[in-house]
Amino acid sequence: MSPRGTAAYEGLTDLPPLVERAVDLARRAGFANSCRPEHGRLLRALAAGAGRIGETGTGCGVGLAWLASGARPGTRLFSVELDAGRAALAARLFAGQPQVTVFHGDWTRITEEAPFDLLVLDGGGQGKSSGIPAGPQAPADPEALLRPGGTLVIDDLTPASAWPPLFGGRPDPARMHWLTHPAVDAAELRLAPDLAALVATRRFPG
Repeated sequence: MSPRGTAAYEGLTDLPPLVERAVDLARRAGFANSCRPEHGRLLRALAAGAGRIGETGTGCGVGLAWLASGARPGTRLFSVELDAGRAALAARLFAGQPQVTVFHGDWTRITEEAPFDLLVLDGGGQGKSSGIPAGPQAPADPEALLRPGGTLVIDDLTPASAWPPLFGGRPDPARMHWLTHPAVDAAELRLAPDLAALVATRRFPG
């Protein structure tokens, strides 16, 4: 999710129909933090190569709509949302999409559907890294959640211009966690002058 992400869709006319409906739902619900169009297009492209997709932080379903719009036939998509009201809204939005399941709960519920070919860690830092947000939190385990060769995506980063990447004048723990994780190969992708995403692929054993 991105602050003011819903507003970023103003004036856009080339959106997939399902994304249009999700953006409209977010506007009507007063939900500002949808994933931005730049990130959504990345998700749609990555979804085309995945057979099983997971997402944390459904929001009103904008990111999930991008994923579903790019997924090939037969792909299953699972998304979990902490807020019960938003989870219910998103579930109704995708009621006509039998390949999509939205459920309410903590981000760790996504582990029930693992392993994934593509996992999007979205919304509030959930599972992105220990200490994000502040306080102890076990980060997502790519070896448990991803198939070998599977891809993890973390959104809504400020582009880094130096090494190590900084946040608040100090090394960014979330980015460093994934960029140096022994089980994945990771890279930061700049999607806009003020927006980046981190993409990590689980290494094959051996």
